[in-house]
Amino acid sequence: MSPEFRRAKILRLCAIEGYDSEMELFEAAVADSVCPAICCNYNNPDCDCVEEKEPDSTDGWCEECGRGTMVSALVLGGLI
Repeated sequence: MSPEFRRAKILRLCAIEGYDSEMELFEAAVADSVCPAICCNYNNPDCDCVEEKEPDSTDGWCEECGRGTMVSALVLGGLI
């Protein structure tokens, strides 16, 4: 996953979840047993499906795409 794609998905996740910054999102995610995750399907880059997944999720199921393309915020941010 390119750095640009990761950055765009993190920013989109912040906007959807209502966080003002990446740091705010990461702080909330680290303190919980679940983590916001966003679809990172290269074949459907406009899919912004968001769900709560495990903090280390790299291939969670996206209900909209029907594929294992959900990635947690902590993985996207390189914290896990």
